[in-house]
Amino acid sequence: MSKSDLTALAAELEAYLGDPHDPDSRMPFSGVLEFDESGAYPVHYVNLLRRWGAHLRGLPAEQGGLAGNVETGVNLMRLVARRDPSTAVGTALNNLSFMPAWITGTEEQKRALIADMRRGSSMSWGLSERVHGSDLVANEVRAEKTEGGWLLTGEKWPIGNATVADKMVVFARTGERPGPAAYSLFVVDKWAADAATIEDTPFENLYGVRALDLSGVRFDGTFVPESAMLGGRGQGLEIALKASQTARVVLMHLALAAVDTSLRLAMDFAEGRVLLGDTIADVPYTRRQLAEAFADLMLADSVFLGATRSLQAAPEQVSVWSSVIKYLVPTKLQKTLSQLTVVLGARTFVRDHPHYGMHQKMVRDILITDIADGNTVVNLRNLGHQLGSLLASAADPDPAAVAVAEERAATLFGMDTELPVYAPWKQELFSRGGLDDAVLAAPDGVRRLRALAGAAKEGERERLLAAADVAEELIGRTGSLNERAGALKARLGRAYGQSPELFDLAKEYCLVHAAAAVVLTYVHSYGVLEDPLPSAALLLLQLERVRRELYPHEAVTDQSVIDEVMQVLRHLHRENRLFSLWQFPLAERTADSSAARI
Repeated sequence: MSKSDLTALAAELEAYLGDPHDPDSRMPFSGVLEFDESGAYPVHYVNLLRRWGAHLRGLPAEQGGLAGNVETGVNLMRLVARRDPSTAVGTALNNLSFMPAWITGTEEQKRALIADMRRGSSMSWGLSERVHGSDLVANEVRAEKTEGGWLLTGEKWPIGNATVADKMVVFARTGERPGPAAYSLFVVDKWAADAATIEDTPFENLYGVRALDLSGVRFDGTFVPESAMLGGRGQGLEIALKASQTARVVLMHLALAAVDTSLRLAMDFAEGRVLLGDTIADVPYTRRQLAEAFADLMLADSVFLGATRSLQAAPEQVSVWSSVIKYLVPTKLQKTLSQLTVVLGARTFVRDHPHYGMHQKMVRDILITDIADGNTVVNLRNLGHQLGSLLASAADPDPAAVAVAEERAATLFGMDTELPVYAPWKQELFSRGGLDDAVLAAPDGVRRLRALAGAAKEGERERLLAAADVAEELIGRTGSLNERAGALKARLGRAYGQSPELFDLAKEYCLVHAAAAVVLTYVHSYGVLEDPLPSAALLLLQLERVRRELYPHEAVTDQSVIDEVMQVLRHLHRENRLFSLWQFPLAERTADSSAARI
């Protein structure tokens, strides 16, 4: 889908949902907070999104869905999540639960599942277990062969949508001998099962995403027919891991949406609140806090752009891209929300106010992005296992691999570049040859940035050259990282793979990838961005925000850069557009926002 077509579709969804500040709109903050406070599942909001067809945008068109690419579905869910992450998760889980079928299901299975969802049926993804967490090869739910099918026994918990869903894809042991080939996948139709053999566990009382159905299912000899198996016997672990890679990328829309909402609320407050003759937004320290929060969000947006597009443009590298984004974006944007709490001050504690109550909710809700489908530790371990080959490839790159990466970077980071057809079965569990197109193409991105600087007007030229210098410094850390990783492995031997030091190196690699994503987004989407983007000042501040993770007390920007970034932020806020590279037009503000100044 082209950028203009996606923008038009996003505007249609925004108009349908209405101004979230208006209590009479279809999905207002006031109603969202009521569901959140009570912990009741937001069935009303999930249903209105189904009627609009939001969930179908993440299902393959060939079998009855409406998806042209992954990017469309996740960006639409981002607009839902800026109102309520619980509703967004409840809706998106249908699509993520379908993913194992998309990867390995038959044509008949895919068509049947999508047809059911068109009629209002919902799905959940029964992967984790109470005792074993992310240790999938220790899972105990068993599927025993019987005449005409299988009998499931055991419990799945905690599972999103476990109770409200009609069908659950269940990861179960089918082999007697332990190992990767001991597991298979089944679609369990809860309404077709013998009532005496299946039981829902109670909803959990949650800290964040309080309205989400997080519960479980117990099986006691539940029969599923042979036709319910997805893929072949013993393929369950591989398919589950591939599905989780996709989920790690897709769920990051929740983090971006949370910060968009809180930054918008903070801007409402800071632009309207006057103290000692000035608005809070004009206080230099507060202005920097807001500008930095915006730069953090736009930095995450660039990483999200590349990672989402990698699902289609570089499926063999998704193990890297998904782990980078799943670690970097939640940890970065949680800090951003803390920074916005400083701006809002005491109003953060005003629980019943729809402005400030929503900020509290976003601070809580963003935490799910750090935990669901592999937590920080899991993703850093995934990177750690591949770090040696990734760093070796970056430190001494193969010219042919670099040429491919440079060409593909235009698709990965070019917002209006057509994507190849989504083929999730092509995803690999490890990047062969240690390839990461973002890092390999980054030096070319810096060269392109310097070329843009050469053609830019004075002022912008200096900003772009400074950004190129910072980017070159950050990307150049791959050599040092490679040396340190080699020395660490030589010193620790077999203990290297679980060492805290390796995790620290993986974190630093994520920063290199992020710097590459920011630069490559700028140079490959430069010509399709709408005013006030692209912004050389914003680019420089984004790179400073990456560098601050290494040197927290060293700035590379001055007040003039902050002022320019603030102009961009104010423009998007005034024009009521999403704080994103996409700049989707948001629903018209119809409600009185003066209460935000109180």
